[in-house]
Amino acid sequence: MNTCDLIRKRKSCRAYIDQPITLEMVRSLLEIAKWAPSGVNHQPSKVAILGPKTREKLASALFEKFDAGISPNPDYDFCPDSWSDSYKLRRKACGQALYQSLGVALDDSEGKKRHKRRNYNFFEASIGLIVFIDKGMPKGSWLDVGLFIQNFLIAAEGIGLATCAQASFADYPDVVREVLALEKVDIVCGIALGYRDLNHPLNSYRTERNSLENFTQWYE
Repeated sequence: MNTCDLIRKRKSCRAYIDQPITLEMVRSLLEIAKWAPSGVNHQPSKVAILGPKTREKLASALFEKFDAGISPNPDYDFCPDSWSDSYKLRRKACGQALYQSLGVALDDSEGKKRHKRRNYNFFEASIGLIVFIDKGMPKGSWLDVGLFIQNFLIAAEGIGLATCAQASFADYPDVVREVLALEKVDIVCGIALGYRDLNHPLNSYRTERNSLENFTQWYE
């Protein structure tokens, strides 16, 4: 499969089968991801690969915060205070597709909460990674981290693995920093990595993409 096909095929996976992935496979994906472009080649992306013990410790600490109803305090703004109409429509369609696949009504707050909680254990994927960046880095560096993440996701798709980039791990960055003994960094996201459960309803739908006419302007 060529690169263009891999980009079209990739989608966020939120249900995985219990099949192990070797650390050598993870290493090979990171070796590919590191070739992402970055301004003046400063390469700001940093990654923590979590072993079973650390992963369990992190999930437990995040569950505790989430179950207690503590408000997230991310290092960066992931969502605006208000959405314009076009963004609202796409966000709503995304949520509807997800919850409909689970049979969760849009007014079922407990059902939504149960699904949200699964984020903090990487949706039970075989491997969990945390992406972070040195604190105080400019917006351009964050853009470069995004390019690194995309490289990783596409490379994983290329060897038959599924992924999900998870902003949920930025909800409680102080917890992540404490568990991983990180200092002076901002937590960007987590990445779930594993083999897709083809029979799970969460993997049965696909979100749409905007038409070219709606996001381009052409000039002579």
